[in-house]
Amino acid sequence: MRTGDAFTYEEIGATRRDDLVERPPRGYRAIDRRVRLGEGDDLWRAAGDAVVTWDIQRRSGIRVSAPHGGELRPDDVAIMRIGLWPRDVPARVVYVVDEPRARGFAYGTLRRHPERGEELFLVERDDDGSVWLRIRAFSRPASWLFWASYPAVLLMQRIYTDRYLRALMPGSGGRA
Repeated sequence: MRTGDAFTYEEIGATRRDDLVERPPRGYRAIDRRVRLGEGDDLWRAAGDAVVTWDIQRRSGIRVSAPHGGELRPDDVAIMRIGLWPRDVPARVVYVVDEPRARGFAYGTLRRHPERGEELFLVERDDDGSVWLRIRAFSRPASWLFWASYPAVLLMQRIYTDRYLRALMPGSGGRA
């Protein structure tokens, strides 16, 4: 997969918007879910590291092939294999967040992905030291085949979003 492959949607970077759920791009469904992971410096570092190295996807049962072993960068392309799905699922990093209270990234879909859209994985830290994981996304099926099976697509989205939200919980079997 070339890093120059075009995104399959026009609304590049829309997951940055706090009002995405209230005002999703036309024709898309949006979610914004947030879960408290705990508190403390160690959890903050570990959860942030897990997000920016594709480890959250791996802990959620997704096989990820990425261009290098370190922290991801804008325009990195990853190839994911999800469950029993027989095809590669390509995505490209749209942007990376590396701020004192927020760390994460968003990826966008490429050709051959079953959906069109973008997904944000963000670890946030509140004033009281609480560490949170946010998943914000917008998507729609990429082809008539996926429109025809849209209820199943929505179910799979829900299952994997739930897995992401549990993947970094202390005691969940992960390293964070």
